[in-house]
Amino acid sequence: MTTLKYIIKRLLYAVLILLGVSVIIYGLSRMMPTDYVDQTFQSALAQGTMTQTDVDRIKELYGLNMPDAFLDINIASDDEKVGELSLRKNTKVETYENYQEGYVDDAEWFAGDYESGDFHLILKETDNGVTYSIQQVLSSELTSTETEGEEGSGEEGDLTLVKKTEVLDEGTCTVENGALTFLSTRGHKVTGSANYKAATFWNKLGALFGGYFTWLFNLLRGEMGMSFKYKRPVEDVIMQHMGISFAIAFVATILEFAIAIPLGIKAAVNQYGVIDYTVTILVMIGISLPTFFLAALVIRVFAVKLGWFPVGGLKDALAPGTSGIVVFGNVLWHMVLPMFVLVVLSVGSLMRYTRTNTLEVLNSDYIRTARAKGLSERSVIYKHAFRNTMIPLITMMAGILPSLFGGAMITETVFAIPGIGKQAYDALIVADVPFIMGYNMFLAVMTVIGTLLSDLMYAVVDPRVKLT
Repeated sequence: MTTLKYIIKRLLYAVLILLGVSVIIYGLSRMMPTDYVDQTFQSALAQGTMTQTDVDRIKELYGLNMPDAFLDINIASDDEKVGELSLRKNTKVETYENYQEGYVDDAEWFAGDYESGDFHLILKETDNGVTYSIQQVLSSELTSTETEGEEGSGEEGDLTLVKKTEVLDEGTCTVENGALTFLSTRGHKVTGSANYKAATFWNKLGALFGGYFTWLFNLLRGEMGMSFKYKRPVEDVIMQHMGISFAIAFVATILEFAIAIPLGIKAAVNQYGVIDYTVTILVMIGISLPTFFLAALVIRVFAVKLGWFPVGGLKDALAPGTSGIVVFGNVLWHMVLPMFVLVVLSVGSLMRYTRTNTLEVLNSDYIRTARAKGLSERSVIYKHAFRNTMIPLITMMAGILPSLFGGAMITETVFAIPGIGKQAYDALIVADVPFIMGYNMFLAVMTVIGTLLSDLMYAVVDPRVKLT
């Protein structure tokens, strides 16, 4: 019962922690210097296949819209479906400055898509003047025309905002001194007025809060959004590429523990001896090497110069119908160098941690008692000392879980492995905000779960620890 209460308490704390992490992730993502949405739909805007309101709507779906200036149009119609509406279009503050100078009779000032909830007012400039259309949006969804490649990268195709609308009223509109006059072809009486203003600090702050809660509510519904770069739901991209990263990290972690723990114990037993100094120097070299440098070095030596291993990638272009064993062997051969890099870079810190814990345990009273009882040195070390040495290592489980599922970003990028780490790096480069936010929240959840499991395992291996 005590354990259950502890778990519930930690989960409640975890919710608060994840909420704080989500705020930080959202804030950092909004500070990115590039805007993928504007860059992606720039040509569509120029061609007229999309409007600025469509682009703003896509940003709003992901909480990325930041107002600069507003053009509000207030209309009143005798149509019960329309009634009185205050519709808004985001625009640029430079336009607002020109508006202050009195340039208000040009149709281009008012052409565009104005929005109020599910209602849209579309003003379009034509050869015969300005036409208007009042529509109600029945559904709106961001979709992709993606055609997956061999690895399902999802980089082909285009993002499109698909809307189903119902036209409620339409006709022509004239503009004079900022006043709008509507002439309905459906016999409705429609009046309107316009108001232009720059966005204030509070407007922008409200957009930030509104964007965050939009993203948060979507996340609580299990919707991480559509990745801008991969043109697919973020959760699908994570699930598809997570397996590759997990397989590499899992094998590398097993090798890391299998090498580092025996080396750490051996170095501690032979403190200040030749083995201790040799192992310490080697692992310190491994700790000091940057990931990209070591990866480039092993590629140059073992792949380019010697030709023993492939330069990168997940597998070679095999002929159709190749047996599964051959494919598995080919993939495994491609993974040798990446796993070697991961093991070399991570084994040092674990070895030093094991050595320090072993030295502390070997100086304990119960170890001296075991030796006084005439037990062999091997029995003293591996039966008595080793078990207590492993207790502090349990705390490392908190970091193992996110490392298993989160991918090795630099290693996967250098070796061109389509794992979740490389996908996250490529998304980061182009400011794919939905994927970046979803990926980081995924890592945060893994970290919280890993910390909870670490605490529970600590209590299991050490009866002195009570979960209270």
